[in-house]
Amino acid sequence: MEFHEKLAELRKSKGLTQEELAEALFVSRTAISKWESGRGYPSIDSLKVISRFFAVTIDELICPREMITAAENDKKETLSGYISVICYTLDILTAVLFFLPVFGNGADSPASAALFGLTGIQPWLKAVFIAVIGISAMIGISGVVLSHPDQPARNRRLTITGMALSVTAVGIFIAARQPYAGIICFSFLVIKAWLMAKGNKDLKGNCENENK
Repeated sequence: MEFHEKLAELRKSKGLTQEELAEALFVSRTAISKWESGRGYPSIDSLKVISRFFAVTIDELICPREMITAAENDKKETLSGYISVICYTLDILTAVLFFLPVFGNGADSPASAALFGLTGIQPWLKAVFIAVIGISAMIGISGVVLSHPDQPARNRRLTITGMALSVTAVGIFIAARQPYAGIICFSFLVIKAWLMAKGNKDLKGNCENENK
């Protein structure tokens, strides 16, 4: 019997719904549904919680082959989680552009100014700058607050949205001839792209090594 069948059987033997089991295990209902449908495995820590809750051993819950798969998934999600948190932090740090004097203030004033102190550009353009920076920072805050190992799809969406906003910010600042702000956003974008590429490479390498 596969893990997903055992979990569904144990849950039903206690007369629990998926929602009730999720509350007991401190996970989302989506996670329980995913596990019981065979679309994924819980982390090693979650397996320990499940075994204690149902008073069974981990060996009774999951076979060695499934344990290897669960360990690989756990490793992937942990690495992905670290990368996501760093990307979210960089999105939050975009807010420093509100305060750093890196914006050209037009022909009237050769000195650089902070975003809120800009007077030499069109009001609509200043509003665009504020919106892009503010939304980027909010995406980062949302990622830190909402990030959860049981919601990898949501984590990926937030990370990708942050990447897209970084690309947008770079394009807007370069097009508006604000090179210093563009360079800062481009630096953040490069760091995020490097982290994601390195993470994918490490995961691929680990999988190849474990399959040998």
